[in-house]
Amino acid sequence: MNKEFLNVIVADNDENTLIFFKNILKELKISIKVQCFTNGKDLMRYLNNDDAVVPELVFIKYTIPGKESMECLEEIESNPKFNNMVTVIFSEAIPENEVEDIFVKGANIYMKKPECFEKLKKVLTDIITINWQYHTSGLNIDNFILKV
Repeated sequence: MNKEFLNVIVADNDENTLIFFKNILKELKISIKVQCFTNGKDLMRYLNNDDAVVPELVFIKYTIPGKESMECLEEIESNPKFNNMVTVIFSEAIPENEVEDIFVKGANIYMKKPECFEKLKKVLTDIITINWQYHTSGLNIDNFILKV
């Protein structure tokens, strides 16, 4: 597959986090088009729109308002349109059984959100780089699971 850029969506109700994500993604050597949503309802309304570009990667805050992340995951998982989309759930520290539930519901990646900007930059860079490799090499995305 010959991709020139990745389409990425970030869903978080914290404006500062959205700004951090955008700034970090803009600095990467990979071209990225970023769209942001502040709640789960708007995110799913966009994704379910027939005209929407399905992103390669979507980051969803675990405790997002409007429609909870687990509801979004169930909806994403039930629609074959999203089979090639990688879903990342991110949060502050949560119990291990909840992390397990995230994977059971269909997320590909769980990211514990680092507290400092530099660590967030490193984790996002790692996730984007691995994803870029998957999307440009034709690897099987169905068995892609990562916890960072």
